[in-house]
Amino acid sequence: MASNNAVSATHIHLDVLGGIAGDMFIAAMLDGRPDLAEPCIEAIRRAGLPDSWRVEAEAATDAGMTGHRMRIGPTTAAAKPGDHSHSHSHHHYADIRRTLEGSDLQPRVLARALDLVHLIAATEARVHGVDVDSVALHEVGDLDSLADMVGAAFLIEAHAPCTWSVGPLPVGGGFIQAAHGRMPVPAPATQLLLDGFVFVDDGVSGERITPTGAAILRYLDPASGLPAGRWRAAGSGQGFGTRQLAGMANMLRVRFYENQLQPVASESQVVVLEFVIDDQTPEDLAIGLDALRKRGDVLEVLQIPAMAKKGRIGHVVQVMARAGAMEVVADACFRETTTLGLRWRHEERRVLDRQLITTDTGIGVKLARRPDGSHSAKAEADDIAKAASGHYERQQFRHAAETDATVDNADE
Repeated sequence: MASNNAVSATHIHLDVLGGIAGDMFIAAMLDGRPDLAEPCIEAIRRAGLPDSWRVEAEAATDAGMTGHRMRIGPTTAAAKPGDHSHSHSHHHYADIRRTLEGSDLQPRVLARALDLVHLIAATEARVHGVDVDSVALHEVGDLDSLADMVGAAFLIEAHAPCTWSVGPLPVGGGFIQAAHGRMPVPAPATQLLLDGFVFVDDGVSGERITPTGAAILRYLDPASGLPAGRWRAAGSGQGFGTRQLAGMANMLRVRFYENQLQPVASESQVVVLEFVIDDQTPEDLAIGLDALRKRGDVLEVLQIPAMAKKGRIGHVVQVMARAGAMEVVADACFRETTTLGLRWRHEERRVLDRQLITTDTGIGVKLARRPDGSHSAKAEADDIAKAASGHYERQQFRHAAETDATVDNADE
């Protein structure tokens, strides 16, 4: 009997009532998925937090609503952990990146965490007109904010592949005291990260969206509503911030949906980056492209042999990535290869709904629903390689796993 391991047709919607910050995102997700609390906290601790720090999703209430609130910080700290009052010290982006790269985070979680930090650093670099590696991150440079980004990266990866949407964002108002002096709300970097999003003025002032919250939204590249098709509600979660708001809960709500009622192909926009390599050794290029493939925001990497200029044998590299991650993926392409330039284009794609299931023999099978309601199955090659040796034995294991998965899910 095959058992469901993950439902890839999941959609998550964010209702930004009070606002969104990194700790609110984590709290809301864990309120809806308490089974992920322990591994999420373990991942956060791997980011280099002191053993004495408290990392906990605690049950909480706000304005009569129940949910969770994250507590991350020294147990003896006078200030409340998670307080986003812009009283942080500053750390350079290059140092934060090295801290993350020196951790033992799972590779895809690490890649997403690095992307989130880079989004903020690249935006701050634009605001202040400096190089991204030397930019000082004042508001998001401390360990609690780094922990927020690692926790968010873990939860995003835990639900991948997944589509996201968000409702209108509260604009807030007034001023905050930041490292560079008095700033209007939203702060300049936050405003840049949220270009293109829909805002509403609900009459409640203050900073409603933190830089970390803005980076999460930009990274998710959410739509404004559910994709086409029929969706089944699969739970919700509520996460609270530390501020008290007048007349409402300072709350972020997440709503989980599963598309299991009808075989509908989902549509989304991706970005395709393309460049030509003719001066990098095959061994080193293979290492670089493998590093790109491991990134959480990269969907596929294609390498095509080609005849380049001056009669050189080269390679055309195509990288398909999530639409909102163009800048960070482009930077990664420059970092991992010798290319001096690249092109990019946004494309629409249509993919069949699918789910990854695990058979009793431990072999994963990717099961896709065709438009006529039938299934196609593909066993995971790595699992087959571990379970069997020799061509004919691998064929037998593959056939048995795919048949098992198809028969067990024929009536769903």
